[in-house]
Amino acid sequence: MSEFNKAFFDRANAHINLANEHNKDPLLKTGEVSASFMWGVARYNAWFGAAGCESGEQMAARKQEMMEYYVNEYRKALENHMDEYIENFDAYMKGQ
Repeated sequence: MSEFNKAFFDRANAHINLANEHNKDPLLKTGEVSASFMWGVARYNAWFGAAGCESGEQMAARKQEMMEYYVNEYRKALENHMDEYIENFDAYMKGQ
C-alpha cells in the first residue's frame, strides 16, 4: 500500500472510529450518529468548495458542478460498501 493510500485509510478510519465511539453511548441512536456524520461531511465539503473559489458569485456558478461531484462520489462509495456488506453480511454482522 502506498503512503498516500495508507494516509487516506488512516484518516477515514479515524472518522469511523469516532462514530463507533459515539455509538457506545446508550442514550444515542445509531441513526443520530450517522446523521451527524453526514451533516459534518456536508459542512466540510461546502467549506472546501468555497475555499477553491474567489467569490460567492463564482461559487454559485460552480455549485451544480460541485454538487454533482460530491453526490456521485458518495453514491459510488456507498454502493461499493453496501455490496461488500451484502457479500459478507454474516461475518460482518455477527455479534452486532
